[in-house]
Formats: sequence, structure tokens, C-alpha cells
Amino acid sequence: MIIGDRLREMRKEKKLSQGDVEKRTGLLRCYISRVENGHTVPAVETLEKLARAFEVPLYQLFYEGEAPPVLPNLLKRKSSDEIFWGSSGKGCAVSKQTSASLEQDWRGRPQAPFAHGLENGPSLVSTF
Repeated sequence: MIIGDRLREMRKEKKLSQGDVEKRTGLLRCYISRVENGHTVPAVETLEKLARAFEVPLYQLFYEGEAPPVLPNLLKRKSSDEIFWGSSGKGCAVSKQTSASLEQDWRGRPQAPFAHGLENGPSLVSTF
């Protein structure tokens, strides 16, 4: 579906001219024509103005039914708290390699991560 065709169809169903839509939205008639003819792709904010002018919910600009489309039963997605960098994929391999290298000090002995230089406790003053 081309959005311009759908907008023209809705405008004609409502028996509105491009001039009427111009008055309702504040968009120029020549811009409305360019959108309807497929020369310009409107921004979301513009689509919201057009939906208000046609007195329809925004989804109806993309969907011809009366009710919102029924979404398929998707698998349960992880929340943003469950997703973090290095938990899977290439980031996971890099994370494991970095962790393994940090667990050994320069002599090759296992060491707690980030324990270097903390023999006397953490210091707020750095010496360069």
C-alpha cells in the first residue's frame, strides 16, 4: 500500500477537497497533492495532523478495517533489564575473553578482576 493512495482514498470518502484538508491541517494544498501523488513521504507528525483532519485514529491511515488489527501471539520478549551487552552473540564472546584475561595477573596467576593496585585499599588520589 502506498500511503498517498490511501490518503487520497480517505479524503474522497470524507468528501473533502485538498483545500478543505489544507484548512483543517495547516498543510499547504500543493504539499497534500505531492503526498497523494507519491512525490513526498509525510512525517509521523504530518500523518497525525491528517488523521485528525479525517477524524480517524492514526492506525486507520495504514489499515482498512474498523477495529485495530489483531496482533499475533508473539513469544515472550525479554525486558530491557534482561538484555545487556555481552549476554549473547559476538558481545558474549568478547565479554568472556575480557573477563578471562582480567582474571590473570601479568605472571599468569589467577587474580580477582580489577584487583591490581588495590593491595593497600582503594585510593581517591591517583599518582602519575
